[in-house]
Amino acid sequence: MSVRLYVVVSGAIFFLVGGFHLFRLVNNWPIVVGGRTIPHCLSYVGFPVATAYAVWAIWTYRRIRRSGI
Repeated sequence: MSVRLYVVVSGAIFFLVGGFHLFRLVNNWPIVVGGRTIPHCLSYVGFPVATAYAVWAIWTYRRIRRSGI
């Protein structure tokens, strides 16, 4: 797998995960795993972290494209 493809795919996944956290917070969606409800405070942490990784992937992709790898 090429580095470009890896960065694009991982960035897209992190973007989707960040979007899910944001929509969960806005719409007050519950997450239940094994009968336990996951608190919303984890989405307050998950949204900026996942979004930061998506931004990092975009930044990395632009650097790779400029360097010609």
